[in-house]
Amino acid sequence: MLTAHTVKIIQSLDKKKFRQKYNLFVVEGNKNIRELYLSDYKIKEIFSINPEELDFLQVPTYKIDEKELRKISFLQNPKDSVAICELKDQNFNENCTVNLVLDGLQDPGNLGTIIRLADWFGIEQVVCSEDTVDYYNPKVIQATMGSFTRTNICYLPLEKFLSETKNINLGTDMNGEIIYNFDFPECINIIMGNEGNGIRESTERLLTKKITIPRFGKKQSTESLNVSMATGIILGEIFSRK
Repeated sequence: MLTAHTVKIIQSLDKKKFRQKYNLFVVEGNKNIRELYLSDYKIKEIFSINPEELDFLQVPTYKIDEKELRKISFLQNPKDSVAICELKDQNFNENCTVNLVLDGLQDPGNLGTIIRLADWFGIEQVVCSEDTVDYYNPKVIQATMGSFTRTNICYLPLEKFLSETKNINLGTDMNGEIIYNFDFPECINIIMGNEGNGIRESTERLLTKKITIPRFGKKQSTESLNVSMATGIILGEIFSRK
């Protein structure tokens, strides 16, 4: 039932400390909730204005009205349902030939988009620095459009990971080799930096090579690309050669 106590708990799940306290996170919208069906995420309960559409999930589902939905939704325009799911234990796969590595990303939309890009290009794992935004953040989950269910996401001390990895560490830098001329190794870690500061010095010291996306505009005045946009361009170039 959607009691006042339940509403309070759900509303608190926009903060990492409460997601960890209750071991829960939120997935919104029937489309995203259906993605959970084929994953190993466990749904605790669902609150929906159309519960019959999710009967196949065979989890406790409670009918609510639109006013109640607005109370528990983190969206400006709430969708049809809110699912309360259990957090998963982290499971790092050391045998991935291509890892996306994120060094201190803070914007939930960027992380969500990058997870979606990883899913699109078939990259199985995204490795995040420990200070990267939590992927269970409702804004991240929404931005992935269900791709978080098909992508392994883990948080590791980057210096340790990058110093012990068997893959080649590639970092983005304005002075790096142009990606269109670069011979990408088979086993790589593609490291993308923070939105404002780029790759931190402690990470940069562990790079094997640096790559860059050249500017073609005549004025050459744009300082940088959005990190998720840059990720998409790099992945498109890598996989266009396979």
